Amino acid sequence: MPVEEFVAGWISGALGLVLGHPFDTVKVRLQTQTTYRGIIDCMVKTYRHESVYCLAPFDLIKVRLQNQTEPRARPGSPPPRYRGPVHCAVSICQEEGPWGLFRGAWALTLRDTPTMGIYFVTYEWLCRQSTPDDQNPSSATVLAAGGFAGIVSWAVATPLDVIKSRMQMAGLKHRVYRGVLDCMASSVRQEGLGVFFRGLTINSARAFPVNAVTFLSYEYLLRWWG
Repeated sequence: MPVEEFVAGWISGALGLVLGHPFDTVKVRLQTQTTYRGIIDCMVKTYRHESVYCLAPFDLIKVRLQNQTEPRARPGSPPPRYRGPVHCAVSICQEEGPWGLFRGAWALTLRDTPTMGIYFVTYEWLCRQSTPDDQNPSSATVLAAGGFAGIVSWAVATPLDVIKSRMQMAGLKHRVYRGVLDCMASSVRQEGLGVFFRGLTINSARAFPVNAVTFLSYEYLLRWWG
């Protein structure tokens, strides 16, 4: 069963990532840039001016690539700073040192440690509340429980997600934060407490379908291998 659970989790996670990546790109840009008037404006400008690519398996490289706003494949336009995930990783090491690849690691750890627990506890609780004893949850229950679990976990994670993204972009902007608390204090001082909720709407909009699909595919794969 552990092998089946691993494969089911891998496939369902991949499906969720594919579905949620465009929303994740918009979320990161809203959190780290001030040139957009809102979600729709960011989506329209991103779609109009560039393709959305994410090939890197590392969160830092993902964020750096997502923040590239140079138009692609347009004659006379400036080339993107990074040509891809490998070039991005090499450039970071050359310009910021090997430790540059670990920017925001503490914020990422602080974000994910509690939210993963909240995520699964919420899913299990909602499934049990909606399913008779000794029965498997229905597809509708799994979809709803997975979706709401995603929203709840991102509601908790968004403040540190904002800080994580800002710390990851700090090296590119030649901005120095002394740590997570310094980044939080600096952000609040410049933009107010509302900065911690940037991207919450897009996170919630992304979280429901992504996690609904993730849990449904996971449950069905396990039942199929039964």
